Amino acid sequence: MNEDVFNMELRKFLKKVGVTSQREIEQAVREGLESGELGDDDVVKARMVLTLEGMDGEHVIEGEISLS
Repeated sequence: MNEDVFNMELRKFLKKVGVTSQREIEQAVREGLESGELGDDDVVKARMVLTLEGMDGEHVIEGEISLS
């Protein structure tokens, strides 16, 4: 394995995940606020699941995002 190539590819993937996730969360929160499903002082619970195709197991990250 070429460590430099792997590191660069991993960073590109994580950047894509981060940017896409942020966009999706922002859009969902905006829609929730507009529909009244969420209030300005709510806390949104988030859960991210990482799986690697062809490999056993998964990694789950859970957290809360405060809107104020």
